[in-house]
Amino acid sequence: MPDELRIEADADLVRTLLRAQAPQWGGLPLERVTSAGVNNTLYRLGDRLSIRLPQTEWAAGHIRKEHRWLPRHAPRLPLDIPTAVFTGAAGDGFPWPWLVCRWLEGADAVASPVSDERAAGRALAGFVGALQGIPTAGGPRAGLHSGLRGTPLPVRDGVVRRALGHLDGTFDTGAATALWESAIRVPAWRRAPVWVHSDIHPGNVLVRDGVPGAVIDWELLSVGDPALDVMAAWTFLSSAGRETFREELPVDDDTWARARGWALCVGVIAADYYEGSNPVLAGFSRQAATEAIADFERGR
Repeated sequence: MPDELRIEADADLVRTLLRAQAPQWGGLPLERVTSAGVNNTLYRLGDRLSIRLPQTEWAAGHIRKEHRWLPRHAPRLPLDIPTAVFTGAAGDGFPWPWLVCRWLEGADAVASPVSDERAAGRALAGFVGALQGIPTAGGPRAGLHSGLRGTPLPVRDGVVRRALGHLDGTFDTGAATALWESAIRVPAWRRAPVWVHSDIHPGNVLVRDGVPGAVIDWELLSVGDPALDVMAAWTFLSSAGRETFREELPVDDDTWARARGWALCVGVIAADYYEGSNPVLAGFSRQAATEAIADFERGR
């Protein structure tokens, strides 16, 4: 979306918004939060709050979605998720809604990797299983709002092959192509859709005491194929954690194979697109694709 208006709110704009709409917090310390994310601007507000401001209209749609659904999901999940305490409106030079949420303790898994892979596998399996068990009535089906994650894998064939073409020479594109061609032949999910986060990776999991404590950045939330969160087996975990994850979470073979295909799809697209602009995101995306290829070649 190259022509889309993009605004990265600076601290002065944030303070203006707070003074106008939430003056009770206008005097609290404000600190920009760095992350591997690309669609929102984040600030810590005092000790207990955070502010999330979308950078585009597309991201603003996610703010609205999260405001509706996350408070309903939070009590049902074993890990913390962001919950809004205030929803700001457009105004004062900022054209979209924005959120004030409670601050979630922990560092993302990029800065603070898990120390116990098997415990991490158990924690994520419990989280994904609980999310899948939440009733889906009225939930948003996968589509443009979820970055097309959750659409049938063959829909992504062209963009995956273009990314592999760009990565040729720096990546085992032959093995990747073999995995991809196998994955797009796997039958699509035909049973009842489930809730999926769709983007569980090291930048979106907060680690506390060496294990996952919270899952953030729910902009791709949708109702659809469980494979979208099963792919955390590769986008977040390594082999030991992956083994425990599958032991703890009931997953049929086709869903496992689709999830591995999604890990490759998401991994190579992000590795290609963000190679120059966001090396952290590109790096762990490339690692996810590499893990998926290795498992495919071992028949796992």
